[in-house]
Amino acid sequence: MLQGFDERNRDIVVSVSGRLTHRDEAAVSPFDSVVQGGDAVWEGLRLYHGRIFRLAEHLARLRRSALALAFREIPTDEQITAEIRRTLAANQMTDNVHIRLTLTRGVKITSGMDPRLNQSGPTLIVLPEHKPPVYDASGITLITSSVRRTAPDSLDPKIHHNNLLTSILAKIEANAAGADDAVMLDHRGFVAETNATHIFLVTGGTLGTPSAAACPEGITRQAVLDLAGQAGIGCTIGDFSLAQLYAADELFVTGTMGGLTPVLELDGRPIGTGKPGPVTASLAQLFADLTAVSGTVVC
Repeated sequence: MLQGFDERNRDIVVSVSGRLTHRDEAAVSPFDSVVQGGDAVWEGLRLYHGRIFRLAEHLARLRRSALALAFREIPTDEQITAEIRRTLAANQMTDNVHIRLTLTRGVKITSGMDPRLNQSGPTLIVLPEHKPPVYDASGITLITSSVRRTAPDSLDPKIHHNNLLTSILAKIEANAAGADDAVMLDHRGFVAETNATHIFLVTGGTLGTPSAAACPEGITRQAVLDLAGQAGIGCTIGDFSLAQLYAADELFVTGTMGGLTPVLELDGRPIGTGKPGPVTASLAQLFADLTAVSGTVVC
């Protein structure tokens, strides 16, 4: 799976600290914390029919992450939403849009890791792109990465931070193996998530998903858990091993970038029949129905 360039994005306008600029002219200072040390938090948002799905939940997670990193200043939800609206309007975007929202600690007075060097407010970046779900709806393949998710006592996964090197290293392994993405284990050897998505298994009609002990608490993941509960589909949240994933009747992954996507193969082993299963298909339809009618109106 390799994302391609969408010609509609050639002349998009990006917002950096309130300044709307053509993508080729947008700039972040070399003294910005995100450049100096990946010192930033982020969210991926998706625009469906003029509505951003679960915007309040995304902004709440952004705020929790910024507070955990002791940001001195955090824009209000109203300020961030207003800047998203302004940027979407400048691009005349209303549907099938992915928005990368980044909040950095801001610009430093001189190079260094000390947050006291940040004496101006945070940098807010709003990057919208025309981007349909990035995965093949008919299914993807996974391998297991040798790279582990960071233990909570090292770097708490509840902080949705911009240091994505472990995910990038896992993705490199997936690329080398000819797979779409990679499953990542936690420090104990249990399944955490993939390099880009949360993962679900279906066994005997019952749903299972790893706990969020070593990964962020996904917004799309929670939406699927809510839908499963409403549909009477039982779900277990806990520790799952690779052997349990290999033996599952169905696997699928969830995330803002790709929605809900079936997994057909893991480490060369077909999952179930090697085709999308009925529980996956049912939840995918329920999720599509939900995103078609819910969300915060922004354009």
